[in-house]
Amino acid sequence: MIPFIWAHLRGRTARSVALLLGILVATTGFTVLTGATDTARLEVTGEVNRSAAAAYQVLVRPRGARTPLEDDRQKVRPNSLSGIYGGITRDQVARIAALDGVDVAAPIAMAGYGNQSRLAFADITGLVDRSLDRQLIRVDRTFLADRELSTARGRAQFVYITKHALAWPKMNGAGSSRVEYSDGSVRNGRDLCADTVPVLEDGRPVCDWIDQGEMSNLMNDLQGTRLDIYQLLPDGRFQRGSAGENGDALVTTDTAEAFLYWKTPLLLAAVDPQAEARLVGLDRAVTAGHWFGPDDRVEPKKPPMNLATLPVLSVERPYPDNGIRIGLSRVPLSEPPPGDTPAHALAALDAITGPVLETRTVQADPQELGSQQYLAPFMLTGGVDYTENPDGSLTAVPVPSNPEAWRLRDESGVHVPWQIYDTSYRTISQSTNLGLARTVGLYDPAKVQAFDPLSKVPMETYQAPVATGGDQRSRDLLGGGALLPDGNPAAYLATPPTLLTSLDLLDQVYAEAGLSTAAKAPVSAVRVRVAGVHGFDAAARERVRVVAERIAAATGLDVDITYGSSPQPQLVDVSAGQFGRPALRLSELWTRKGVAAAIVSAVDRKSVVLFVLVLVVCALFLANAVTAGVRDRRTELATLTALGWPARRVFGVVLGEVAAIGLVAGAGTMLLAGPLGYLLDVRVPWGRGLLAVPIALLLALLAGLLPALSAARARPAKGLRPVVLRPRRAGRPRGPIGLGLRNLLRVPGRTMLGAGALAIGITAATVLGAITFAFHGAIVGTLLGDAVSLQVRSVDTIAVAATVLLGALAVADVLYLNIRDRSAELATLRATGWTAGALTRLVAAEGFGIGVLGGLLGAGLGLGGAAWLVGAVTVGLLWTAAAALAGGALVATAAAIVPALLLQRLPTARLLAEE
Repeated sequence: MIPFIWAHLRGRTARSVALLLGILVATTGFTVLTGATDTARLEVTGEVNRSAAAAYQVLVRPRGARTPLEDDRQKVRPNSLSGIYGGITRDQVARIAALDGVDVAAPIAMAGYGNQSRLAFADITGLVDRSLDRQLIRVDRTFLADRELSTARGRAQFVYITKHALAWPKMNGAGSSRVEYSDGSVRNGRDLCADTVPVLEDGRPVCDWIDQGEMSNLMNDLQGTRLDIYQLLPDGRFQRGSAGENGDALVTTDTAEAFLYWKTPLLLAAVDPQAEARLVGLDRAVTAGHWFGPDDRVEPKKPPMNLATLPVLSVERPYPDNGIRIGLSRVPLSEPPPGDTPAHALAALDAITGPVLETRTVQADPQELGSQQYLAPFMLTGGVDYTENPDGSLTAVPVPSNPEAWRLRDESGVHVPWQIYDTSYRTISQSTNLGLARTVGLYDPAKVQAFDPLSKVPMETYQAPVATGGDQRSRDLLGGGALLPDGNPAAYLATPPTLLTSLDLLDQVYAEAGLSTAAKAPVSAVRVRVAGVHGFDAAARERVRVVAERIAAATGLDVDITYGSSPQPQLVDVSAGQFGRPALRLSELWTRKGVAAAIVSAVDRKSVVLFVLVLVVCALFLANAVTAGVRDRRTELATLTALGWPARRVFGVVLGEVAAIGLVAGAGTMLLAGPLGYLLDVRVPWGRGLLAVPIALLLALLAGLLPALSAARARPAKGLRPVVLRPRRAGRPRGPIGLGLRNLLRVPGRTMLGAGALAIGITAATVLGAITFAFHGAIVGTLLGDAVSLQVRSVDTIAVAATVLLGALAVADVLYLNIRDRSAELATLRATGWTAGALTRLVAAEGFGIGVLGGLLGAGLGLGGAAWLVGAVTVGLLWTAAAALAGGALVATAAAIVPALLLQRLPTARLLAEE
């Protein structure tokens, strides 16, 4: 029987080579894919291990701090700690730090917002006309925020420059009866300029600044104005009062400047210096001044201001996105500005206008070491509420703005930010006076210890939240940049702390201010780093879980495991602002908790799915190929049976031929798998390559078992009779395409076999596309997920391409067999005038029909598998399935090219003679 098998294989070389190539592709693809899944698992685990390092692994917050939205989505919005003011006692922090397994327990206490001054100086020296005796530089101000989408026009400011002699008051004597001047004279301050002490020019009063108190008890940056005064000296330099204020010293400079001033609330927080240094190395980020030490103490209240002074570290540049656009104009004057009352002076100055000579945009100057800031009024802001939208996005819910919340209980007037009337998303409460803050050190957030951006938890103390455009319209409005926090603490985006102090010092300030309630539980959160956690593995996960359980049992606080978390995009809709900013759709990076575990789990699921698909497509392709071969040889096998061959011998011949081809294909796979894996950067050990031989043999035997049984049981008479199929219903198809599609119904089993083989490849392609989409969206959709997706995409694509190729070969085999079975019919069509193009369209139509059937089946199965992975059927998955369906139809149609070419070789005359 062996010589017969060998002779048959040699006699049907083309058919044998086709089967050999099919098994070779299948087993090689299977072998390399199993190596690829192992490599992907190793690479993914390594990527997670490298990227899992973060500042902390456990976050402890006050009981009840976790929101329902967070519980539902397992995501935390950026800088959520900024809205938590206390709730954890110092004793609870000590208990956490003392637990076994805790390496660092770093508390942070959000204290509140202080109304801070922002300063900028505009050099106007180049605009000064030195030929003029007197001149006024007008500074028209437009306040800017939100990437200049929010704008507001403020009152103009003025700089008065004169060549006449000026006499400056030596002290701020507003309301006093006698004022001493720099020229030695003494004047009655009340008689000269109501509510202010004027500068004297040739003995006449000039109000050197305009008091905003004339406008409103609740003063606004937009309402405030100022008159700065310079004397132009004969040598071309300028002289002014000390720092632009009434004082004892005169300052001579080479430049004249417009003093720009506005208010921005900045957040104060307290940390444990030692724990913070260990957690993120904050002490090494100090760029000027010094880190907190034993000599830093709260300065007690003392005259004349009677306010306590708190030592703070300040960020070099505050985070808020706001500035001023100024228009500068120059007007000659014949007389100095009037000085009888501030109100009259303001009205007279506003009437003085001239052509704009220059326009500039200025930002606040960096924070200065040693500067003092008022912590009055000192306010707390709440969190943001959301409504959920059907597409998974959120809408931030506005709340009524409340400017009166800024008013101090014991004072009638307070200077407030210009954005106080803008759209609010947070409530403001507790207006009090906490005293003064003195900057003892400056730090650069960029120098805080960096962690992998893939696993960075974006609710840190040292990074401002960033929101980019979530749709093209919003991206265009933002100029391709990001929306940053502005000067309104009730706005949607909240800044991280700008001023840092120590918990011990904050306790002292609370005591000085009489805030005993806040001092009882000042800590807003505790960030816990677990000892012995360096990568992401089962042992490390267990360490973190045990520590989290111990903290919850010891304190009763809300405990979250942030280990393995990663930033995930979240779309948020915000309504239009009151100062021109339109409604925006923002994309924020929220924290998805437990992402690394989800990634490892998802990758393992993907490997299992692809592994099973490869096995199935191998077996189905071989079964289709062997079945086609048996049907092609039915006359020969029937003749052997009629001559007396027993069924077992026919069975052995068919199965032996397939086994021989399987052995040769397995040997070829053993030789090709290693080099191919090397080219694809996939490790395929020689042991796995050797396993390809028994695997190929086993697959060949399993695939050939049913066709061999069918051949052994066939009746000789049926095999010798030509195949004649009666149509199920009468009807004339319209042209080659109609006939080709109708031919699919003539042998439905064969059609479904080809469609099923193709469906396996389409299923694999759909699942791969869904996994790629899911890593960017519903499964993980985080920066860490993106990294994993990039690691596994190339080899998976090649493996899936192999399964699609096998499906295409199966379709081509089915079409080839159809042509062989209907060769006389096709010859008749040619003889009756059908052109070669028409016959080609007929075969292509059959391929297209099989492709549509296989595509529908494969895309449906793939969509179901994707929904299992993702947990929902999303629009992106539907598009992926639709693309796979179209691809299946295209591949099957292309597979018809080779069978169509065989039509050109049909011996028309012989076939018609035989018929």
